[in-house]
Amino acid sequence: MSNHTILIMLQHATLQFLSDLQQNNNKPWFDEHRKAYTTAKGDVEQLVKNTLEILADIDPNIAGLEPKHCMFRINRDVRFSANKSPYKNNMGFAMTKGGKKSPLGGYYVHIEPGQCFFGAGIYMPMPPELKKVRQEVAYCFDEFKGIVEGEAFQRFYGGVEIDGHTLVKVPAGYAPDHRAAQYLKLKSYFASHDISDGDMCGPQLLATLAEGFRIVAPLVAFINRSLEETEE
Repeated sequence: MSNHTILIMLQHATLQFLSDLQQNNNKPWFDEHRKAYTTAKGDVEQLVKNTLEILADIDPNIAGLEPKHCMFRINRDVRFSANKSPYKNNMGFAMTKGGKKSPLGGYYVHIEPGQCFFGAGIYMPMPPELKKVRQEVAYCFDEFKGIVEGEAFQRFYGGVEIDGHTLVKVPAGYAPDHRAAQYLKLKSYFASHDISDGDMCGPQLLATLAEGFRIVAPLVAFINRSLEETEE
C-alpha cells in the first residue's frame, strides 16, 4: 500500500444527496439539485479511480479500466417496472474485465444510505454463463470449497449464498446427493460485505476494500476461468 498513502474516502455530502433523492425522487427536484448531483458523481468517480489503483495490484485483469467503464447511470429504466421513480436511490460501480457490461465475474461497490456494501463474484448470470460456472464448481469442487469455506473468506464474507437466489432442487444433470449440491443450487456466486455509512466515509475505506478484494479475488479468478476456457 506504499503507493496509496493518500487517504481517499467518500464524502458525507454524497450520502446526504442520495438520502435527499430518496425522499424527492422526481425530475423537477433533481433538476433543481443537479449541481449537488454533479458533485456527488465526481466524488464517486474519484473513489472509483482510487479503488481501481488498489485493485489493479490484486487482479491484473482490471488494469486499464477507467471510471467510465465502471460507473452506472443514476437514471432508472422504467419501461417494464411498476416503480416509475426516474432515479436510483444509490450509486455504484462494477470493476470487471471488459467493463461493466461484461458477462464475466468482477468486483462491485454499492453506495446507498444505510445499505452500503461491496463484494465480488457473479450476480444473476444468464443461463449459459451460469451453466459453465456450475460445471466448474462440480469438476473442481475441492478447489472451490477451499476458496469459499476458507477461514478468511468466511470471516469477511460468510459465504456466497444470497437469500432467494437458490434453487429448491439440484439442477438437471447432477445427482441429488452430489457433494457440491448446496453450491450447484445457487443462481448467483457473489460474496458481499456490508459497510456502515460511517466506515464508507471513513479514512480506512480503501484499506478495507483492499483487504476484502484480496480475499475474494480467487473466487473471481475461479469464475472467470470457467467462462473464458471455451473462448480461447
